[in-house]
Amino acid sequence: MAAVVRRLPFGLSRIVAPSLLGFAVINGFTFSVDLGLLTLAHRLLHWPYPAAVTVSYLTAFALSFVLNRVFNFESHGALGQQTARYVVAVGVNYLVFVLGVGTGLTAAGVGYALARVLSGLLEGVYMYCVMRWVVFQDAAAARAGAATPDSAAARAGAATPDPAAARTAATARDSSGARATSAADRRSTTSADS
Repeated sequence: MAAVVRRLPFGLSRIVAPSLLGFAVINGFTFSVDLGLLTLAHRLLHWPYPAAVTVSYLTAFALSFVLNRVFNFESHGALGQQTARYVVAVGVNYLVFVLGVGTGLTAAGVGYALARVLSGLLEGVYMYCVMRWVVFQDAAAARAGAATPDSAAARAGAATPDPAAARTAATARDSSGARATSAADRRSTTSADS
């Protein structure tokens, strides 16, 4: 996604994070799965809206978690902790946006599909933020560390010490007496030459 983001026009490459574009692609796909299952369950099977949206929602969000973890955020954090944080985020999202906004809009006379699209836009913003900075925070920290040269150098230095820096430190430790001797030798040589 980084290659695609670099080619965005109008200076958008400086604003749009590759993970945002990846999230949009993955969640656009999973949202179509969500909407397809909702239509199947509500229109064809005549399930009540809350039941239909629950089944479609849970299926799409399970798929979204897996795809975002593996392909978008490339996270290698503890799966159990990430899953727990994701379940909490999805629960909040479900209550506030899917049932709250979606059901409220359908009660106000908005068609169920449009209500789902509108609530989906709001939940997309919420879920991206939660996934990037809460659920997959290990990947966010790795990206932030890789972005700063000092932290990359520190990580590299911690893993494999710089040979020149090691020699300089060793010389400073080992030669403190030798430097004093050399200076004394130079003084005596200079006074002998005079």
